Order: sequence, then structure tokens, then C-alpha cells
Amino acid sequence: MPFVAFGPSGVAVRTRLKQLTPGDEKALRLVGAHLGSLASKDLKARCRDGLDHSGQAWAVRKRELTPLSSSRWAGSITKASHEQWALARRGQSAHIQTLEAGIRTLEDRLSLPVGQKGTKKAPGGYRSRREWHAKSRRLRVLQDRLAAARADREAGLVHVVRGGKRLARTRHHLEAAQLTTSAWRGRWEAQRWFCQADGESGKRYGNETIRVSPEGEVSVKLPAPLARLANAPHGRYVLACRVAFAHRGAEWADRVAADRAIAYRIHYDTGRNRWYLTAAWQIPPTPTLPVEAALAHGVIGVDMNADHLAAWRLDAHGNPTGSPRRFFYDLTGAAEHRDAQVRHALTRLLHWARTCGVKAIAVEDLDFAAEKTREKHGRRKRFRQLISGMPTGKLRARLSSMADQAGIAVIAVDPAYTSRWGAQHWQKPLTTTTRKTTRHDAAAVAIGRRAQRHPIRRRTAPPPQHRSDAVGHRTVQAGPGVPGREGTRPRIPGPRTRSVPPGRGANAGNQNAQHRPGRSAEHETWQQDSLPLSP
Repeated sequence: MPFVAFGPSGVAVRTRLKQLTPGDEKALRLVGAHLGSLASKDLKARCRDGLDHSGQAWAVRKRELTPLSSSRWAGSITKASHEQWALARRGQSAHIQTLEAGIRTLEDRLSLPVGQKGTKKAPGGYRSRREWHAKSRRLRVLQDRLAAARADREAGLVHVVRGGKRLARTRHHLEAAQLTTSAWRGRWEAQRWFCQADGESGKRYGNETIRVSPEGEVSVKLPAPLARLANAPHGRYVLACRVAFAHRGAEWADRVAADRAIAYRIHYDTGRNRWYLTAAWQIPPTPTLPVEAALAHGVIGVDMNADHLAAWRLDAHGNPTGSPRRFFYDLTGAAEHRDAQVRHALTRLLHWARTCGVKAIAVEDLDFAAEKTREKHGRRKRFRQLISGMPTGKLRARLSSMADQAGIAVIAVDPAYTSRWGAQHWQKPLTTTTRKTTRHDAAAVAIGRRAQRHPIRRRTAPPPQHRSDAVGHRTVQAGPGVPGREGTRPRIPGPRTRSVPPGRGANAGNQNAQHRPGRSAEHETWQQDSLPLSP
């Protein structure tokens, strides 16, 4: 059942800290390194507590951090440790579910005879004894991993690497990563710094720890051991630069003027050698429109692919209008580049929707979390890489946030068979001499029609000869509740379908005229003898 996706509950904007003096950079490095060491120790303590954690233990950790930083810095560090531990627990649960799914698949296929063919709904047996033996060993490996993961979860043990596991493993493959030891060390230390503070409503400019004035002046409350670096009263360090937020700058200025809570984070990009400031705050969720109101002016169906978004506009009756549109992006390279490509493609899509006057965009409710394992897709390595590289979660989050800002509703639909049925029922009818319709364009039409609660199968004209089914069965527009509405109509014997059984119909009484055309019954008669009762 299609539904209107919820809008964002928070906002995060980023700007660059330009024209920093060497003293500013030194102060930020010292603050980040000092707080990062405290964050590492606190995260270790939180992981050691495990399931025995309590509010009293939280208060003890915070009191221990306060003399080494400040009460607000200690609150930010302990909160970040809790969030990191909770995120690790969610990842651990997802890992266990993935292992269980892989084990079920392996056990089912190993129980089948070698060489048995599969069906559309279930895979068959393995192709050879060699593959069967390799998969049996793979099953034992997954079972051992599952037992270890379950034991860790029951004990409340999580595995967390501050700075990232991928970057930690890169230390052993510096040549492949084209990094020197000093360059890797710089990245590693920068990733482990900590310089973020939660906002407080009612306090000056919404944050007492990292404060940004309406004029763009940035000041940081120094930890107690670094108070000697202060260049402003009350142990604060004021940066020489001024900042401004190009995106949502008016909203940020209104919150600062009203002293509403704003969270800030200062981080360093080692690749670009730049410092950035990120501001984040919560917003009230936008009330969702009913599906009927969102679809009053039609809908744009969007099919997401590995390198582009295929979109087609449908009117209020489910008919495709105009020509399909494709919004390309490149998902190779760094994460920042991929995110920018997705953002630019969605920007062009929303601009086109606003030009058309459409207030709704229909997308598939995709989730490849359990659909990209080796056990499910076997040797289809390229397909696994394809679905793993599709940014479904990032695109969904980006689209909901940007569409909410543009006043456009996002409708999520069931992704089952949209590509197959779209190609079957819409690709050929929408192809002309001047326009070549692809499977992705046809899938966009199917997605849009499903959002409008129309069946994907299109209505066809009556047969050209007459109103019977001389050239094939007709397709009809079935209602949503009719079982089997996407299939072909069954062949029912009778005069209407010209499938009259023998011995019936207009010539049933004159068998000679029916079976021996051109001969008269006066010259030749037919007689059927009875069957013998014994051999």
C-alpha cells in the first residue's frame, strides 16, 4: 500500500572556516586532541560497563571528566559515547540477522541433491560435488561467526574503533592506498579528535560551549588544562575568521537571535587541508498530506538505477504525459563526491517537478540490507556490487529532506515487479519512431501508477475484426481487490472464445457435413460399430 513518507526531523548545514591564523589552527588541534583522548577513555569505560550501565555510572563518568574539561564538554562526551555504543549494538543485531539468513540459504541448498534445478521462488542444489563441499565449509564458518556474535550480544560486548575500522586497516596497506606513514598518521589523529557540543535553549546564542554570534564570530570554551590559550574573558578562544551559512542561513539566524538550541561541530578535512563548522538543530515534523491530496495534480514516478534516475510524469488518471526524463549521476570516487552527485540529481528532479506543477514524487521503498549477500546471489558478483553501490538510504534521506523544503510529497510504493511489469505492459506502447523507451522509463510509469493505486497493466483496444476474441484474449482494467489482476484472463470454453467442444454448436446434428465437407450423405453413409465386449 503506498504511503506518504515522513519529512525530516532535523537540519544540518556546513560552512568553511576560512582565513584561520596559525594560532587558531594550533588551538583547535590542541582542543581536539585533548577532548579526543577523553572521549576514547570514556567510550572504553562505556563499553566495559556493557549491559550493567546505569544512570549512576553515567554520573560517575561525567564527574570524572568535568575537572579535565568542563561540565558541558563532559556532557557532550558521555552522550557521544552512549550514541556510539547504541549504534554498535544496532550494527551487531543487523550482522546477526545477515548471518542467520546466509545460514538458512546454505542449509536449504545443501539439503538438495547435487545438480537439482531451482525454480523462480527457490534456488536449487549446487552444480557439483566440489561446490557442495566448499559451501559446506562456508556453512561451518558462518555458524562459528554466528555463535561468537550471539555470545557477544548476550554479554553486551561491542567492537568499536574510534577513527574507523577501514582507516585502521589501511595502516597495513599504505602502498595500495597511496599514502605515506606520516599522511596516514595525520588522518588517523584528525579522525579521533573530538570538538562537538550540544545546544541549550535559553543560553546565549543557543550554545555555551561553541558559540557563534549573529555576526559570524566563533568562540570556543577551552578545557581547563588549556585555559592558558584563552584570548577572551571566561576562558574562551575567539577565532579570527567570520562564518556565514549559505544554505538555511535565515533559519539559523532566527534561532541564534532567539537563543534556541543549536549543536555545533568543528572538524578538519586532511585531504583538502580545510576546517569546517557544522550546525544542526531539530525542527518540528511537517504534517503529512493524505495520499489523495498529494496526487490531485498527478505524480512523477522515479526509478532509481546505478547511474541515473528515470522519471516520467503521469496525470491524475495514470496516463504518462510528455517525455521521460533522466537525471544522471556518477557514484565512483570519494563519499563526498557521491553525495554531491546524488544531491545534484535530486535538485534537478525537484526543479522539474516544480515546473510541471506536480506535488508528489513516487519512489520505490527499497532496502537492500538483506539482498546483497553471497549466499543469496552466488556467482553474480557484479550484481552484488551493483546493489551494494546503490545509495538507497542516502537517496531516501536526501529526497525526503529536499522535497519537504520544496513542498513536494514523497510517496513510497512496493518495489515488487515494477521493472518486469513496466517493461511488459508499457515499454512497447510508449516507444515511437522518435522516442526509444527503456525498461527504466517503463518502470517509472509502473511506479507512478502503483502510487495512484492503479493496476500496472494497461487497457487495450478491442480486437480489430469484431468484438470476440479472434486474435487473442482482451485485457481489462481490474480493480485493486481482484485476485490475479496482473495475469492473463483464463480461457473459458464457449461460443465467445470460439473453443466449442466437439459434438456441440451449429453443425452438431449433421456429423457428415461437419467432418466430410464436399460430399453428400445420399451417396455415402457412416456407421459406428459398437466396441467388442471381449477380446
